[in-house]
Amino acid sequence: METTIVGILALIAGYLIAKLIEKRRASSVLKSVKKQASTILKEAQIEADGLKKDKILQAKEKFIELKVEHEKVILARDKKINDAEKRIRDKESKVSQELDKNRKLNESLIQKEKDYQYRLDFIEKKKAEIEKLHKNHVQKLESIAGLSANEAKKELIESLKEEAKTDAMAYIQDSIEEAKLTSQQEARKIILNTIQRIGVEQTIDNCVSVFNLDNDDVKGRIIGREGRNIRTLESTTGVEIIVDDTPEAIILSCFDPVRREVARLSLHKLVTDGRIHPARIEEVVGKTRKEIEQEIVEIGKRTVIDLGIHGLHPELIKTVGRMKYRSSYGQNLLQHSREVANLCAVMASELGLNPKIAKRAGLLHDIGKVPDTDTELPHAILGMQWAEKYGEKQDVCNAIGSHHDEIEMKSLYAPIVQICDAISGARPGARRQVIDSYIQRLKELEDVAFSFTGVQKAYAIQAGRELRVIVESDKIDDTKVAELSFNITQKIQNDMTYPGQVKVTVIRETRVVNVAK
Repeated sequence: METTIVGILALIAGYLIAKLIEKRRASSVLKSVKKQASTILKEAQIEADGLKKDKILQAKEKFIELKVEHEKVILARDKKINDAEKRIRDKESKVSQELDKNRKLNESLIQKEKDYQYRLDFIEKKKAEIEKLHKNHVQKLESIAGLSANEAKKELIESLKEEAKTDAMAYIQDSIEEAKLTSQQEARKIILNTIQRIGVEQTIDNCVSVFNLDNDDVKGRIIGREGRNIRTLESTTGVEIIVDDTPEAIILSCFDPVRREVARLSLHKLVTDGRIHPARIEEVVGKTRKEIEQEIVEIGKRTVIDLGIHGLHPELIKTVGRMKYRSSYGQNLLQHSREVANLCAVMASELGLNPKIAKRAGLLHDIGKVPDTDTELPHAILGMQWAEKYGEKQDVCNAIGSHHDEIEMKSLYAPIVQICDAISGARPGARRQVIDSYIQRLKELEDVAFSFTGVQKAYAIQAGRELRVIVESDKIDDTKVAELSFNITQKIQNDMTYPGQVKVTVIRETRVVNVAK
């Protein structure tokens, strides 16, 4: 028991001693910490004072900089204000000077006006005195001569008028005679020089082309079984193909040279290839048409390059190429236009005009003869409208439109084109007058067929003695074919004038195509 009490007391004593030691240690640590904290505070205070001083210095420097800049701005503004005030003062002084000048000028003008009025009054007085003296003088002369002033004036005017009229008539007559002699000599000289300097070709297009064969055996293949090949050729090309006893030759008859050329080239390809049947014929004819169109463009380009004409619209170039397959009274239209262009250039040079404009007008003067669609306008007016549409100059357009006197000539190029057109067409053998009316009649014959509904193609063949009409099978049935043929025949009889008789053949074909894959 006692041992236990002693042990507990010892533990309490030990605990107290430990707490005492810990308290002393804690107090010593607290003192050291307080000491360190005071040291840190002192150092922080010192550093804060240093930073404060630095910031104050920086703020002062910044303030000084801002103050300097502000002073500069103020100085600059003051300078501008001073300059503006100086300019205003200068202007005020100038304005005052001008006002002084104006005032002095006004005073001088007023003085001059007074002087002028004084002189005017003086002149009026003198004028009145002169008129009075003149009247007295006239009265004295009238009393001496026995005639009034008006009567004397009339007699003098009449005598002078008769004398002047006689002199003027004599002068005019002499001038007219001299002008006639001179103009005839100069015109003859220019025309002769122009014709001598231009070499021309004489080309006459016919309505028949001959296709030569290697042997007569090919004729049977061209005709085909029951004539189906030759019927397909005629229906796709619009050309009458005449196979007769002529050895190694087939005749292609059509008024349109383009169709004849398509038919000729297509036959050449078919005979060379050896495969001749309806499907192949249609394919070859389609390709040949595209080739002819491309060739037309190339011909137009070569023509304008040969003539040295630049800047021509592509559509006009295509129209020029199409001239190769047209004729004017039997004369090839392209050769005629080239000839007229060269003649115009030479004649314009002789007259001191621009030969390029004259050559351009000469080449384009007949473009209205190759229209894409039928029109009622004269070819000169149609050509002028095309030229205006595609940006040609006014001189060129006027020359095209007036070369047959449809409109008034407004430039010197117009009579040159008219004269050169007449020179080109007046050469012996250059033209045949029948073919133009013949072609027009064939076109009118085809137009009659196209005026009916359901007509797909129409071809005038055998020199206009036969009209073949191909109808659309989905619009015209077999019962209406005979009625259509009769109606076309009646319209031809009533509306057209033609020699002999015209045979109308209406063709209706039903074709069904399937493709096996």
